Amino acid sequence: MIRITVLGGTGYAGSAIAREAAARGHQVVAFSRNAPRNATAGVVSATGSVLVRRDLEHATAGAEVIVVALAPSGELHDDFVKVNQEIADIARGSGARLGVVGGAGSLLVAADGPKVYDAPAFPAQFRAHARISDEVLQALRNSDPGLDWFVLSPPMGFGHYAPGEATGKYRVGGEVMLTDEEGLSQISGADFATAFVDEIERPAHRRQRFTVAS
Repeated sequence: MIRITVLGGTGYAGSAIAREAAARGHQVVAFSRNAPRNATAGVVSATGSVLVRRDLEHATAGAEVIVVALAPSGELHDDFVKVNQEIADIARGSGARLGVVGGAGSLLVAADGPKVYDAPAFPAQFRAHARISDEVLQALRNSDPGLDWFVLSPPMGFGHYAPGEATGKYRVGGEVMLTDEEGLSQISGADFATAFVDEIERPAHRRQRFTVAS
C-alpha cells in the first residue's frame, strides 16, 4: 500500500487517478477547494487552498507520492508556476515522489519539433495555458537532483468532453505526441489513470516526462 495525496483530486484527471489508486488498495487523500458531491470508496476527502502552503503541508503530510492534477486556470493562472514550485519543495523536503499531470501542448509534433502549442492547428485560446504548463516542466528538469519526479502528459484528445471507455491498455511514448493510424491522439480518462498509477507502482520514468495514448 502506498500513501498518495492527489492535489486537484476532484477534477477530471485527479478524480480518475484517485479512484484507480484506491481501487488497487492504496491509501488515497483527494485534496481540493470543495468537497466532492459524491464520495469515492477508499478515498479520503480533504479541502483547502493550494495557494496556502500550510494547507498543502497538511494535505501531503505522510504522503509517499504527491500527485499534482491542477490546471493553470482561474485563480491559479497567475500563480501556477509558483504553486508548483511550492509543491516540489514540499515533496523534496519530505522525500515524497512527485507525479504531475502535464499538458499535451508541450509535447513535440515530431522528433525535430515544433512543440504542439507552437503548431498552427493548436487552439490559440489555450496557448497561454500550455506555455505555463511547459514552464512547470522546465522547472522540474532544472530542479534539485534530490527531487524524484515524473510528468505524464496526456494526448490532445483527453478531457471530460471525451471520457472514452476503460480498456486497460495504452501505448507509452516519450517527448513526441502519439497518434493512431487515423492521426488521432486520444485516451480515456480511465486508461490515463491506469497508466499514471502503473508508474506510481512500478517507477520507470524517474525525473522524466513521458506520454501515453490509446
